[in-house]
Amino acid sequence: MSRIHEALKKAEQERAGQGSQPEAELTVTNTYAEPGAPVIRRESPPTTPNFNSASAFSFDALLARCPQANWSPDLKTMLFFHDEEHKYGTEEFRTLRSRLYQLRERQPLKKILVTSALPKEGKSFVSANLAQVMVRQHGRRALLIDADLRGPKLHNTLGATPAPGLAEYLRGESDEFGVIQRGPMENLFFIPAGHANANPAELLANGRLKFLMSRLEPLFDWIIVDSPPAVPVTDGVLLSSYCDGVLMVVRSNATPFDLARRARHEFRDKNVVGVVLNGIEEGSSPYSEYYYAAYGRPAVK
Repeated sequence: MSRIHEALKKAEQERAGQGSQPEAELTVTNTYAEPGAPVIRRESPPTTPNFNSASAFSFDALLARCPQANWSPDLKTMLFFHDEEHKYGTEEFRTLRSRLYQLRERQPLKKILVTSALPKEGKSFVSANLAQVMVRQHGRRALLIDADLRGPKLHNTLGATPAPGLAEYLRGESDEFGVIQRGPMENLFFIPAGHANANPAELLANGRLKFLMSRLEPLFDWIIVDSPPAVPVTDGVLLSSYCDGVLMVVRSNATPFDLARRARHEFRDKNVVGVVLNGIEEGSSPYSEYYYAAYGRPAVK
């Protein structure tokens, strides 16, 4: 019988005589005090340090860790970064905000996914301006997340840096504080898409996004998530599982009816809270550029 085996057996007998100690384990190392003499020691099981504990992650901590960034927003499309209260399109977003608050009185509604059937229908425009109009109300906080890892655009329209962002967080390369940007508009925060790898769907499904949303939800009044289009890829349906409601964007005289219906069908089991009709020419409708129809959870026929 080898000396190592004898040492193991002796240590096991000692443990049996002292009772089970679940918090400790027997470790045999290859470090010898003398040649041929094994060193046997007890070690506590390894623990993973929690650098972002719940007590440390608060809005005050967020303000302290996220200095205000110098964004350069596109003032032609970002409607609320200036003092023109009645600029074309602003009133429609205020109406959209009011409809969402009305829905909120009847159902839990804080995390909104904004999507469309196809690219270039205006979902990023709607997402960004919806987040802006939310924080125009005193004391309201909004977080805008660019979750379109395939074709991110929000950092361009906001004039923000593209990374680190959501992709870096999902890969474990950055924590929450490292990816959240604080814009020049009070109480408006932004997570850019970052630099995604070749498999965005796998990143979104790895479980970290669900954890991130649960951490951020208590800190904000609204979380607006810009999603990839629903027809070409399945990312939007996956993202909707982490949100309370889905807002569909269709483009006037552009989105084919059958594709709009197909996109709606993709979210048949989700809470579709409304539709934004985008791209109506100024003066062609009494409701101006955007029309919003809130219909709760419609029956799928």
